[in-house]
Amino acid sequence: MSWKMASWARQVSRWCFLLPSARAAEFPGRLSGRSSTTQACRGFTALPSRNVLPWRRQAYRRVSLVSCSPPGSAKDGSFSCPESTLPSPVKQKQVKAETLPDLNAKILYEDWDDIPPSSALEEISEEEAVQIIAEPILPLQSSTLRDYVDHSETLAKLVHLGVDLSQVEKRQKAGQLLLTLDFEKDIRKILLFLKDVGVEDNQLGPFLTKNPYILAEDLEALETRVAYLKSKKFGKAEIAQMVSRAPYLLLFSVERLDNRLGFFKNELGLSVKKTKDLVIRLPRLLTGKLEPVKENLQVCQIELGFQLNEIQEIVFKTPKILTASKKRLKQTFDYLHNIMGIPHHMLTHFPQVFNSKLLRIKERHMFLTFLGRAQYDPAQPSYISLDQLVSLPDEVFCTEIAKASIQDYEKFLKTL
Repeated sequence: MSWKMASWARQVSRWCFLLPSARAAEFPGRLSGRSSTTQACRGFTALPSRNVLPWRRQAYRRVSLVSCSPPGSAKDGSFSCPESTLPSPVKQKQVKAETLPDLNAKILYEDWDDIPPSSALEEISEEEAVQIIAEPILPLQSSTLRDYVDHSETLAKLVHLGVDLSQVEKRQKAGQLLLTLDFEKDIRKILLFLKDVGVEDNQLGPFLTKNPYILAEDLEALETRVAYLKSKKFGKAEIAQMVSRAPYLLLFSVERLDNRLGFFKNELGLSVKKTKDLVIRLPRLLTGKLEPVKENLQVCQIELGFQLNEIQEIVFKTPKILTASKKRLKQTFDYLHNIMGIPHHMLTHFPQVFNSKLLRIKERHMFLTFLGRAQYDPAQPSYISLDQLVSLPDEVFCTEIAKASIQDYEKFLKTL
């Protein structure tokens, strides 16, 4: 009830302020002295004086008794103000007095006025045009990932990690793969997994450069493959070494890894321990093609004439011979065996000679022959082993093996 009384009081106050204005518009001389709100309210509520015309007294009664009915007369408790019968000047003043300004809206309008109009057709000065920085447009298609680095947070973070995108984009569909991945959702968990396996922080970039496809692998499948290697008695450090040196290793399923290990064990007749040592030293034997391996085994046995036990020893000491070029393998053997006269058992004892450049072997053998010191029979004096022939630096080879100066060796090479 108190809020109804307050509303009624405010409405009466408005009428008290309105009536003097209306009377001033009708009779400016009579109301010139009335300026206070108290006097206006007294003139509004009291009966008009005798000097006021009869029709004017009737208007006052209508305003007092009809237009300003008490709050209780309305059904909803609001102040009821039906259409007034006052003359038009009074009605105009009444309408204006009922509209009160909203200070918050006024401030808001002033804020809006401060915002300059925005239009695509608005002319700007050259100074403003120079200051406009336009974002580069994302290319719809491109042959290089470089065009997408500024638009992709994933690519930017991979570059910061050390990934060489120029090498990644050369791999089939690797570029499209990286553009579809989210670093936080897809890549971070793989990085944490690789670190847990044992890949060093400074090797993560080069690792992903060689094998970006691991980012799309299921994490559970990767963990299963690592668990399989552990079940085969590979230690944590050995697994880390194998994964780092053969980045594609963890893309192979458990069944495929098991078949590869079985192949080398059965083909070479190696024990479980020697098979494990073989793939630790050259883990890409598990990820590479098997056809070159089979062909090299046949070359060693059929064309080069090595026995199975000799092949086992050669492969165990020098696993790279299984993936070497067949042509190079045959040329090196032909020069060592047929020109220099090195027998099979000596080649089996030091098979690392097959990893040396054939030109280096030829140059040093011809220099020793020129000096009369080409002696490779261990039963003879001044014996020179294959290790001494190919492993020593030029200065040491000249002074200790050839018993000559490096200048004499360089002069001899110019005569070839």
